Amino acid sequence: MRASLILALPGRPAEIALGLLTMGLGLYSLSRRGLGLESLPAHRSASGMAAGGAVLFAIGVLNGSLTSGTGLFVTLWLVRWFGLEYREAVAYTLVLVGLFWNGAGAVTLGSQGAIEWTWLPVLLAGSVIGGYMGAHLAARQGSRWIKRGYEAVTLLVGAKLIIG
Repeated sequence: MRASLILALPGRPAEIALGLLTMGLGLYSLSRRGLGLESLPAHRSASGMAAGGAVLFAIGVLNGSLTSGTGLFVTLWLVRWFGLEYREAVAYTLVLVGLFWNGAGAVTLGSQGAIEWTWLPVLLAGSVIGGYMGAHLAARQGSRWIKRGYEAVTLLVGAKLIIG
């Protein structure tokens, strides 16, 4: 149902809107110099966790219909709401989005259509190698490096969505 909702929107205007929203994430992070550079735990009460979880649930619903990586939204939400540093937020995002949301989406879409199994080895190898290299660099370089990478990715992905 939710995936069919996005199909009702005009394609190009929706893509531009998503690009603007994605670029907004990067611009927000850029405008807040100290954001996510150190862990500042926040909203750890039951009500804060419930509110944060509700937003993560909403992002998860969007994950089923958006073409751009909702991991960008999750990362910034974890930094902003829960006070995680970028290094921590990216680790949680990889698990939450990469494993659970994308896994649930793969099972759902796989049950409704054909899976191109010949792509799987290359996709898994790229994911594992890229994840390892990124984690290694993040551990060595720290949250400032990750923050700059996050900002660059959001701005580039957003621009690509807008340009087409």
